[in-house]
Amino acid sequence: MLSPSLAQEIAGDTSAVIGFNVLITDADGMVIGSGDSSRVGTFHEASVEVIRTQEPATHNALQAQQLRGVRPGVTLPLVTGGRAVGTVGITGTPAQVRRFGLLVKRQTEILLRESVMLRSRLLAERAAETLLADIASYDPQVVEGDFLVFRAAELGFDLRLQRVAVAFEVSVPGTAGRRQGAPTRDMALVRSELLRTVREVFADPQDIVASTAPGWIGVLRRLPARAEVASLVADCRRITDVIAAQDGLTARAGIGEPAVSVVGLRDSWQDARDALRLGARVTGGSAVHLIAELRVHQVLAAVNQPARRRLVELTAAQLRAQPDWPVLRDTVTAWCESGFNLVRTSAALHIHRNTVVYRMNKIEQLTGRPLREHRITMALYLACLADELGEGATPGEG
Repeated sequence: MLSPSLAQEIAGDTSAVIGFNVLITDADGMVIGSGDSSRVGTFHEASVEVIRTQEPATHNALQAQQLRGVRPGVTLPLVTGGRAVGTVGITGTPAQVRRFGLLVKRQTEILLRESVMLRSRLLAERAAETLLADIASYDPQVVEGDFLVFRAAELGFDLRLQRVAVAFEVSVPGTAGRRQGAPTRDMALVRSELLRTVREVFADPQDIVASTAPGWIGVLRRLPARAEVASLVADCRRITDVIAAQDGLTARAGIGEPAVSVVGLRDSWQDARDALRLGARVTGGSAVHLIAELRVHQVLAAVNQPARRRLVELTAAQLRAQPDWPVLRDTVTAWCESGFNLVRTSAALHIHRNTVVYRMNKIEQLTGRPLREHRITMALYLACLADELGEGATPGEG
C-alpha cells in the first residue's frame, strides 16, 4: 500500500521543508524512504512497537543507542483504514522535532490516501478499457459471452441491462480551424480531462466510460426504462459543446442501437463508430450522428467501391454532368426522405415548393424517368447516397 517511490518522494520533500531528516518505514519496520538515502533499506526497530500499538514514541540519545537503526527523535504511526501501514520518523532531539510530528504524520497520511485513490482510479479505468475492448472485439468462437458478463459484474457493471454504445472522437483541428493564439493540444495529455467531461454527463454508476485510443472515448450508456433517444442526443451534444469550448479541440459523437447482450453491445459499438464515419460525410456540420438515421448509408458503404461506382454511373450519369449536380442530388434525397411529399420536401430544403417542382422537372427531363415512380426513384436515391459517400467510405475500419 505504501510504495517505496512514494515514500522516498515524501521523505525527501518533507526533510527539505522542515530542516530535519524524515524517514518512512513499511509495516515491517524497514526504511523505504529517507532524506538521508543511506538509511533506506535498513531496519528501524522502534517502528515495530509503534506499529503494534499505533501510538507515537520518542527516543533520546541514550534510548536510541539501545535500538537497532534508531536515532534520537520521534516516530509516529501511519494509519489508514484503521490499520497501521508504516511509520514516519523525524530525526533530532525530541524537544526540537516533536512540534513537527503530528503535522508530518497527517500530511503523509493524506498523500498516502490520495495515492491509493489515484491508483484505484487508474486500475478501474484500465479495467473499463479492457472490458470495452473485449466487448468491441467479442467473438463467441473465442470466448464465452457469460465470461464477459461475469468479469463486468466483478467491476460492478451488469451487462444484462439495456445499454447503447456511444463513440466520441476528439481531434485537434488544423491551423486554420483553431482560434488565433489557441495552444495546440496533445490528445494523450488531455485524456483524463476528456474522461472527466464525459463522466460528468454520463454519471450513472452503470455507465461504462473508457478511453479506447488517443482522441477516442467509448461509452456503454445504461438506458433506463422509457428513456428517449432525444435525451441521449441532448447529452451527447452537451459533451461535444463543452469539449468544443476548450481551445483547439473539436468533438463528434456516434450513437449505436440499444442492446441487452454481449453480441448486441459489440454490434452497437461498431454501429456507433460507423455513425461517426458516415455522419461526417453526409450530415454536414452536425456533431452527433445516430446510426438509426444512417442505416441505408451503412449498407451502401458495405458494398465494394466498384459496385457503388457502377450504380452511380449507370443511374445518375446525366445528373452528375450538370454544374448544379449537388443541388439536384440534395433534391432527390430530400424528395425520398420526405415520403415523396412536395410540401415536406420544400420544408426540408428550405425553398419554395415551385423551386422543388422546377428541379424535379429538370431531373425527370435529364434522366427520362418520372420521380413519382417509387422503384425508379429509389434506385436514383441510392445512387445519390453512394455519391455522397464517395471513395473509401467503408465502415468498420480503424
